[in-house]
Amino acid sequence: MEILISNRSRKPIYEQICQQIKGQIMDGTLTAGEALPSMRALARDLHISVITVQRAYEDLTRDGFIETVSGKGSFVSAQNREFIQEEQLRIAEELLQKAAEIGRAHGISLERLAGILQLFYEEGDGHV
Repeated sequence: MEILISNRSRKPIYEQICQQIKGQIMDGTLTAGEALPSMRALARDLHISVITVQRAYEDLTRDGFIETVSGKGSFVSAQNREFIQEEQLRIAEELLQKAAEIGRAHGISLERLAGILQLFYEEGDGHV
């Protein structure tokens, strides 16, 4: 598992860890049942506090991405695709809401925004 921390990012380190682990789970790099590094090992590798890693792992557990077994460690949850898809749909809805607000505020028609979305969606067909 590869995690890269940026000191230039505005996101707190624990959020950077969460985002990257979620991404690796969603893209299949990390699979169900796979063990994550211990909190201490990851903290040592990243040269950060164990408390920071603990917060990231707690957030990932709360969101259902990982499970922690006392004395055994943390593992990728055996999630179903619906859960992952629901998480991605929530993110897409937030972005589309922002686009709609921008469109309304600046007189961009719904048809034009929908056309742009369709163009982006169709361009992605070859990359999936």
